Amino acid sequence: MADYIPEDIKKIQKKLATFEKDSRNYKKYTKILAKHIKRFSMKKRVSSHIKTIENVEKMQKENNLDKDE
Repeated sequence: MADYIPEDIKKIQKKLATFEKDSRNYKKYTKILAKHIKRFSMKKRVSSHIKTIENVEKMQKENNLDKDE
């Protein structure tokens, strides 16, 4: 799976690049960008945990089937 940057984060970064550093809008968009990045990374983390749990369950089922034979 290739790593990618969502469109909303790209748009915020482009807008942020147009502002002067330490301006009011720069600080505002920095906070907005941080929230979007945090949400994106949490989604990736949760989906990774779900995949891990599914794989462990699958392995346990396979082991139980092997023992039954």
